Amino acid sequence: MSSVVIVGSVAFDNIITPFARGEFLLGGSASYASIAASYFAPARLVANVGKDFEERFLERFRKRNICLKGLQIDPAGETFFWAGKYHENFDQRDTLETRLNVLEHFRPDLPEDYRTTPFALLANIGPDLQVHLLDEMDPATKPFVVADTMNLWIDIMRAKLMEMIARVDLLVLNDEESEMLTEERNVYKAGAALRDLGPKFVIIKKGSHGAILFGPEGKLFAMPAYPVEDLLDPTGAGDSVVGALTGFLASKNATDFDSIKQAMIYATVTASFTVEAFSCDSLESAGREGIDTRAARLREIIEVE
Repeated sequence: MSSVVIVGSVAFDNIITPFARGEFLLGGSASYASIAASYFAPARLVANVGKDFEERFLERFRKRNICLKGLQIDPAGETFFWAGKYHENFDQRDTLETRLNVLEHFRPDLPEDYRTTPFALLANIGPDLQVHLLDEMDPATKPFVVADTMNLWIDIMRAKLMEMIARVDLLVLNDEESEMLTEERNVYKAGAALRDLGPKFVIIKKGSHGAILFGPEGKLFAMPAYPVEDLLDPTGAGDSVVGALTGFLASKNATDFDSIKQAMIYATVTASFTVEAFSCDSLESAGREGIDTRAARLREIIEVE
């Protein structure tokens, strides 16, 4: 089993949904991704927080045996904060407030033993930080790199984002972002165009309609989303997907097309727990047995005799 180094944000979130609201919740791309990955492989967290990040939040990572040597704690600043409100159908959300705080000047500083980690996840964070982490990795290791992004970086940091994309092995993004990057409305044309930018593999997420994997030689795999009946808060679902996906690949020490197909099954069912509660609460309590049970059910759903 290999380890995974994960760079991203750790945040406090205020979230309003059509059914409930939560305040100062543990959030951030690296929080969800590292917890999801930890069900499958040892996770090494690279992020930063402020003086307001209490011990009880650190303990939540420790309970999942997540290594915190790469977590920088600024004794003078405050943790990244985000507030958002979801629309009735959960397909859209409005950002109500963003305070970068310590994230504004964050530069990942990898502990020496992190630099040779064979799997790296560039969770959703500025592409300049993603590139910086790649530069920090030992080039002789040649890690398998998975990357996530969002529409904001396409709008304001496209050049640096394109530099990052050219250096990764597997790019994960949603259909809206794929169209923004490629100007292709057809998801299959967009997938091919994204692979032309450098990644060997591309996954385009289609929300409740599942995801499509694009590989070499025209290989395709389409998978539905796991059916969730009690959707409460979709925040962190995408981060949970890439975390579980990378963790599963690290657990098998495999990066071929068929292994990524299997990883997608575990990724979508892991994320199905995330959306059933605020913050990382349901994700933390899911248990590997619960994930395996849902994975078996999803296999039954997609099986064709």
